[in-house]
Amino acid sequence: KKLPVAKLMRWGAGEAQFVRPVHGLVLMHDGRVVAGEVLGLPSRNVTRGHRFMSVGVIDIAHAENYEAILEKQGRVIASFDKRRAMIVEQLDRAAGSLTWLQDDALVDEVTALVEYPAVYEASFEPEFLAVPQECLILTMKANQKYFPLMDGGKLTNRFLVVSNMKLADPSHIVTGNARVVRPRLADAKFFFETDKKTPLSARIGKLSRVVYHNKLGSQGERVDRLIKLAARIAGRLGADVSQAERAALLAKADLVTDMVGEFPELQGIMGRYYALADGEPAAVADAIQSHYQPRFNGDSLPQGHVACAVALADKLDALIGFFGIGQIPTGDKDPFGLRRAALGVLRMLMETPLPLSLPELIDDAAAGFAPELFTGDWRAASADFFKERLRHMLRDAGHDHRAVDAVLALDPSRIDQVPARLAAVKAFAALPEAEALAAANKRIVNILKKSGGDAGATVDVALLHEDAEKALFAAVEAVAPGIEAQLAAADYSAALKALAGLRGAVDAFFDGVMVMAEDAKVRANRLALLSRLAGLMNRVADISRLSS
Repeated sequence: KKLPVAKLMRWGAGEAQFVRPVHGLVLMHDGRVVAGEVLGLPSRNVTRGHRFMSVGVIDIAHAENYEAILEKQGRVIASFDKRRAMIVEQLDRAAGSLTWLQDDALVDEVTALVEYPAVYEASFEPEFLAVPQECLILTMKANQKYFPLMDGGKLTNRFLVVSNMKLADPSHIVTGNARVVRPRLADAKFFFETDKKTPLSARIGKLSRVVYHNKLGSQGERVDRLIKLAARIAGRLGADVSQAERAALLAKADLVTDMVGEFPELQGIMGRYYALADGEPAAVADAIQSHYQPRFNGDSLPQGHVACAVALADKLDALIGFFGIGQIPTGDKDPFGLRRAALGVLRMLMETPLPLSLPELIDDAAAGFAPELFTGDWRAASADFFKERLRHMLRDAGHDHRAVDAVLALDPSRIDQVPARLAAVKAFAALPEAEALAAANKRIVNILKKSGGDAGATVDVALLHEDAEKALFAAVEAVAPGIEAQLAAADYSAALKALAGLRGAVDAFFDGVMVMAEDAKVRANRLALLSRLAGLMNRVADISRLSS
């Protein structure tokens, strides 16, 4: 009763309703029929198999024989996994020297549609191959559940059909499926040829009549924002700003084409084909297609700085716009795909990698909206959202949770530097001095926090009385220039390794020096020394997070 079905069916004069009419109920234990009733039907040991290939009424003598009898007499493969394996094996065999287009979701769907699978090959007229293969593939997969045959990644005019009928002469099935798919392909060909008659640039005006969101304006207004944002990002990347602006201008134009109207999944893909047909530069056309990427986990990233600029602009505009008006994802609800957009931004920054500051990108995106439109502390909310997505992404990638927490505790603005920081923390954690230094750092942070801001601005050498504090100051000053140089060169591993040399001086300091001395000046000076040490220790990551 809890199945989300819009319209239920019933059988005959009965009142019981289900997704499909239920004809019978088999309920058995060993060789005994278990008395019972489901959906108005009494239990029996009688079933029917395949609608056309079964022997007819089938008696089940023993529960353990059900699967074997159903297959032999009823021509029904009861096991989903067994049916699926049969389909894959037959697809492989039927493809021969070609390859069938792998799609696990389609294989699962077809497996659920047939009882006794048989794979046959059919074909269509070669002239349809003039249509972009993505259109033809989507038509065959989505509408007809066919498996296109590929030759070296290029679509052929042949496809495989998974039928529910195993026949000695399947010619009627083959010709019937070829006849059914032809009008679908003809529609795709008509849409493609009709769309090409109007350049993408001539369609931009229609976007002003397409609502993006009632508070965030039309698609036309959004395109205006994307142009400015993509240009700003491209400038920072040293990319061709004019190409980024052009790609952003045309990025959404295919939304008002006939092809995308029929197949929304092709948005961006068709934009690229139409842009090339209009004579646009390849970089512009590629950016139009890839600005939606990555569409899902594991999807490829945009290639080239122009494409990355437009893709980042698209995702950041959506994220900051919806966060600004308070449309923040909660629980498992994310109607605008903001989690996917945030992961896309993070992956592009980290994996490409791109030397961009995430806070600056957020500010750039916010600049495209009227300030009075935004409510609440959207900036902090969006920063936290990115941080949590990054935390989950890094942990899912197998990084130690303590190392991840240590790096993210500093709220790094350059996401491209995060992998190097993580690698440095991992190497540091393996050093014998790491645990003691992490514990000491934790102690230092707590002391400074409880001191209430009593630390001096700088360390006064004249106020250093104890040998241990003099030694620690000298050790810090000795390694500081090298660490600063290593940080400037992004050699985080070397910077953290240099800290390991401070362990002896740190241990001696805490063993022999009273930080919270009665003399206020001495106390402030010692706190200043610890503040200087903490600042040096926590430049790559908050290593106190490594303390167990």
